[in-house]
Amino acid sequence: MAGKHKSLGEARSAKLDEFYTQLSDIEKELRHYKKHFKGKVVYLNCDDPRESEFFHYFSYNFEKLGLKKLIAACYKSQDVDLFSTGDNERAIYLEYTGDRDGDRIPGRDEIDVKYFEGDGDFRSAESINLLKQADIVVTNPPFSQFRDYVAQLMEYDKKFLVIGNLNALKYKEVWPFIQNNKMWLGVTRTGTGQMWFRIADDAPVKTGQRTDEQGRRYQTIGNSAWFTNLDHSKRHEEIILYKKYTPEDYPSYVNFDGIEVSKVVNIPMDYPGVMGVPITFLGKYNPDQFEILGTSLGLASPMSDFAPKGSYPQGGPNFYLSNGDGSYRRTYERLAIRNRQL
Repeated sequence: MAGKHKSLGEARSAKLDEFYTQLSDIEKELRHYKKHFKGKVVYLNCDDPRESEFFHYFSYNFEKLGLKKLIAACYKSQDVDLFSTGDNERAIYLEYTGDRDGDRIPGRDEIDVKYFEGDGDFRSAESINLLKQADIVVTNPPFSQFRDYVAQLMEYDKKFLVIGNLNALKYKEVWPFIQNNKMWLGVTRTGTGQMWFRIADDAPVKTGQRTDEQGRRYQTIGNSAWFTNLDHSKRHEEIILYKKYTPEDYPSYVNFDGIEVSKVVNIPMDYPGVMGVPITFLGKYNPDQFEILGTSLGLASPMSDFAPKGSYPQGGPNFYLSNGDGSYRRTYERLAIRNRQL
């Protein structure tokens, strides 16, 4: 459980983690999962109710989705409640069980504002008690705490749809969930750089920011992505394969029993063995079509077992290809896959 008072470094990290997802991005992704929400309790456990477009989306679509309850909480709201303007560092959470007056608008008298005894951190006992009530968790958690956040979701066996950094795929705490089909990428955003987040007015100035006509600041994070364990149709779309295998087009690795496929579009249709593909493959991965065996970081044998020092560039474990002249080149990180249908 996080302490009530942050250190200066922790406070600075929290400021850097304040990215508010735009409603348009939420709508684009959530429309693919409507069937999952009927009769469910949804928990937004990292969402400031004053700022959250996630809360807006679920509260205004409560009846359309057939939700049972909506809960939203965050670390230390600065307001006494959702509707006040006073400054009071009191952590709150909201509960909404649907429209009561027939106008289909979540009014202030229909939203229950409740107080945390502690700071509202998602790891706190109070927040975990709310998590236990939930069926599905949807939010944009702090990127710097993504490892802990995902671990908690898995520990409590929750369904989820959350935004994270695509680099999280490389985390040793996260990758096993991806490889074992306990977690996968969402539909609309897989590191394309098209997702813009609203940031606080006093957030540090850096490249990749813009300001709208109302003076609100936004920042793009090029490798942001949706992560989920809710099934969606795109996950079962087969990659259309049209190339045939030849040793010339698909060289074998020196330090791993597999062939190099430099682009996902070039995966051969007729190769039954192991292939190394770019990590972007995960954006098109169909578990019915392919099996993921691991990554080059975990599967590659040391090059020192195959070639003299000086004939290949140094670096961490990865797959290597021969240049044909006694020297070797190191590939980018690869996923090792096999076609299940051959």
